[in-house]
Amino acid sequence: MGFGEYVRWLERDERLDPLVARMRKLARRLPAGRVRNVLHGVQLGHPLHPISVHLPIGTWTAAVLLDVLPGDHRRSAHALIDLGLLAAVPAAVSGTADWSQQHSRQQRVGAVHAVANGASALLFGASSLARYRGRQAWGRGLALVGAGTLGLGGYLGGHITYYRAGGANSADPLVDLIPPGWHDLGPLDGFQDQQVTGKDVRGVPVVVTRSGQSVSALLGMCTHMGAPLAEGTLADGCIRCPWHESSFRADSGTVEEGPATAALEVLESSVEDGRVWVRAEPGPSR
Repeated sequence: MGFGEYVRWLERDERLDPLVARMRKLARRLPAGRVRNVLHGVQLGHPLHPISVHLPIGTWTAAVLLDVLPGDHRRSAHALIDLGLLAAVPAAVSGTADWSQQHSRQQRVGAVHAVANGASALLFGASSLARYRGRQAWGRGLALVGAGTLGLGGYLGGHITYYRAGGANSADPLVDLIPPGWHDLGPLDGFQDQQVTGKDVRGVPVVVTRSGQSVSALLGMCTHMGAPLAEGTLADGCIRCPWHESSFRADSGTVEEGPATAALEVLESSVEDGRVWVRAEPGPSR
């Protein structure tokens, strides 16, 4: 059985739920609004956490390498460890913000991921303390063990990101499934004014909002975790996700509020002879 099977076993292990519940309480203390948007990476257009982890991983890995290379690199290795400890704080906070808006299967693995990374931080902290006290051998040994737990934490983070698509744009493949050309969504009278209406184009979910005689159409799946936006609400010109309350501009698809970071794909729309038409790719007018 591959190692990935053990990770999928973690996804189903309800014994992790008490830990998950305690972590959720901690995550709820994070400030809402602009601060959370920054932690999610809304302004970047993709999650902040994968970027923020590079510095602690890089500095701690470099420190361990300096420890095993010939020559006296004690001061440089120590400085890198301390820099990694400082950088680990924003990385952990941004990861907590993302983790708090995921499904249970991801949160269970994420809890173990957090424990492994927390253990790494403690080991590198202990390594730094040992070095301050002149116990270089202890410092090198603790850092080496810390690198091992850091690798385990990184593996679990990779599972969440790549296997379970945590943080990935869940709606990205949909636009490529819409056949070329214009598609009839039905009569304009079938769309309520200032409401979100769900339709589909050859099985691809689409949401339409109407304002008088004009309409806007977007892909109907939230980019964050794939929620059906047809079940969402429209307020102040924004479509709000029914699952995690991400908010998208109805006219442009841009993200107003996270945890989503990727914008929704906008479909070109047209109203002719009282019927609503959409297409995914620009081309000649109807």
